[in-house]
Amino acid sequence: MTKILEVRHLSKVVSERGSELVLLEDINFSLRAGEVAAIQGPSGAGKSTLLGLLAGLDLPTRGQVLLEGQDIFALDENARASLRGRLIGFVFQSFQLLPALTALENVMLPLELANRPQARLRARDILARVGLEHRLGHYPAQLSGGEQQRVAVARAFAIEPPLLLADEPTGNLDQQTGERVIELLFSLNAERQTTLVLVTHDAHLAARCERQLRIDNGHLLEPT
Repeated sequence: MTKILEVRHLSKVVSERGSELVLLEDINFSLRAGEVAAIQGPSGAGKSTLLGLLAGLDLPTRGQVLLEGQDIFALDENARASLRGRLIGFVFQSFQLLPALTALENVMLPLELANRPQARLRARDILARVGLEHRLGHYPAQLSGGEQQRVAVARAFAIEPPLLLADEPTGNLDQQTGERVIELLFSLNAERQTTLVLVTHDAHLAARCERQLRIDNGHLLEPT
């Protein structure tokens, strides 16, 4: 099956108080289209740093991230943002919904930025898919945590990206709501063959994934 994501010798080093702090060191792995992977590890291990690099939201000290064969760090910032808008959906732990936009407008935004036709209709359809057809005109502050996360998932899936990255997607949710969000992610993965990469502390969730990538002290422990 076609590789959607390849990570080659990815490292991230930052300066802190006059010394170097290694966040990630020589990370190598690849994922096939439709595959589901969990990234696990203790707090501070580098999981969220890795996810941000996979999305091109941060720059590495060295190494490559290839999306559909394109090295995203060989692109300038504008081209990288354009590629991200076409190929990547991102679900943030803290939702990152725009407070001045309604649920419908938040989901419409990536569609409009990508110049997709019928953005309003598409956004309405996917919000209905996540059970929020009755909350289209509500602002984030008027939604529960679970509803905000479902809007965030809908926004991430709106462009039907081949790769979706989720940083602790259930971290701020109660167990029941978290389970609903996870079932939603897996069902959309099955329907769309979207590759999922989930940062999680939940061992039960990780066990459901085809791949478990464990990060500890900046190193990937899974053999590649």
